[in-house]
Amino acid sequence: MDDGGRVAGDDADAVCRREHPRLVAALTAYTGDRDLAVELSQEALARALLHWREVQGMDAPGAWLHRVAMNLANSHFRRRRYERLALRRAAARVPASVDAPEPPLGGAVRTALAELPPRQREAVVLRYVLDLSVEQAAERMGCAAGTVRALTAQGTARLRRHPGLADLQEVLP
Repeated sequence: MDDGGRVAGDDADAVCRREHPRLVAALTAYTGDRDLAVELSQEALARALLHWREVQGMDAPGAWLHRVAMNLANSHFRRRRYERLALRRAAARVPASVDAPEPPLGGAVRTALAELPPRQREAVVLRYVLDLSVEQAAERMGCAAGTVRALTAQGTARLRRHPGLADLQEVLP
């Protein structure tokens, strides 16, 4: 092995097998999160394979891999920082007391809605809380009207079976 981490006759498999544990160790130390380190190392290896024709001709493919991995980690941290900033800015713009009307739902209904899968919950809320047509809901959800119908039917069926809503059976659509 030379100083660049290259062995004569290296192929993609050999480079990946050799560098993966080293990438995970370095990224774990850098990020403080082993799961994130594994994810980032896999992404770096995937990029190496995607560009293998160029990478295999490099003097130090291992060094290139580590640079890519560190760049990915830095991008991850930068995205998280911007997300936190955006959340703080959004929270600062929301007034302490919002005068929006409370949806006409009891606590049991809100709890049951929260337990629905996200797409079903969205369809039910758009259709029955916001009183949108199937077509309007489909447009907002970015899907076909038939998908809205199916999600709404599935969501309301789950709501009917929810134990906290047993007293409301005649009210549910």
